[in-house]
Amino acid sequence: MNTMRTAMLLAAMTALFMGVGFLIGGSGGMMIALVIAAGTNLFSYWNADKMVLSMNHAVEVDEKNAPEYYAIVQALAKQAGLPMPRTYLIDNPQPNAFATGRNPQNAAVAASTGLLQRLTHEEVAAVMAHELAHVQHRDTLTMTIVATFAGAISMLGNFAFFLGGSRDNNSPFGFVGVLAAMIVAPFAAMIVQMAVSRTREYEADRRGAEICGHPLWLASALDKIARGAERIPNPDAERNPAMAHLFIINPLSGERMDSLFSTHPNTDNRIAALQEMARQMGDGAPRTASRPAPAPLQADEPQSAGPWGKPAAPEPQTEPESPKPNPWGRNPTGPKGRWS
Repeated sequence: MNTMRTAMLLAAMTALFMGVGFLIGGSGGMMIALVIAAGTNLFSYWNADKMVLSMNHAVEVDEKNAPEYYAIVQALAKQAGLPMPRTYLIDNPQPNAFATGRNPQNAAVAASTGLLQRLTHEEVAAVMAHELAHVQHRDTLTMTIVATFAGAISMLGNFAFFLGGSRDNNSPFGFVGVLAAMIVAPFAAMIVQMAVSRTREYEADRRGAEICGHPLWLASALDKIARGAERIPNPDAERNPAMAHLFIINPLSGERMDSLFSTHPNTDNRIAALQEMARQMGDGAPRTASRPAPAPLQADEPQSAGPWGKPAAPEPQTEPESPKPNPWGRNPTGPKGRWS
């Protein structure tokens, strides 16, 4: 089903791309757009994940330079029955995360340093479970391709601006066609992008809560991330808005409405759905064969105690320790927590 949906989405975006080419340059422009669309399809399939990670200046980490974060992803991937994805950190104070990759065997997850600093172990686990749900549902390929196409269509619309005053263009609709390409095409691409993102976020929330076993962990995380995103800008996302729908919470300023023009569902609605899921699961309710207790999330190698391990002893009230260095050799600004 996901393969069929991806194929249909590719066909729709290719048709839109060709339509823009026809508006700009007639049949010749449509053929040029078809060639560009074919190249974009191939490029998106093989390289879009690398492009997204590069645009966000993500750095790959492992159990040596980010042991706690890596152990969480490793344990959750094992819980979900997925291959271990490549794990990245983004040096950005805004709390956020995303997943990318063409399939589970070539997937990558990325979290910002702001996310690791501002959220608890439990909340980080829930966020990464959400991202692994996207990987499991193969949303990562679809959403990355949509982002690539949306950026390409916007670029084509900008290109139409330079042809608008030329009498040499072959558009059968003249200046009106070029104007439509400038305005309507990027808008149509944005609508497709938003629709794809919003429908998949609710499903990833549900599956992510199942993977980590606690819907309220994710509900709490979404609330913290949304409030953090409102206050803390994300310059990389602002420069590349076509990638915004990949994140768990919209990283751009504004756009908090649950409407046609929102890249993400309303956070309050997502939290309410997770709270209802928690009520249905019931705290301490008897488990059945259809709903067994979540298996303990254990990494292959011994790691520091997390929310799924043995309860940690209460920490004595002492002076806070000096922050530990991160992969960049410095500590981002902002509140310091157990991840710093």
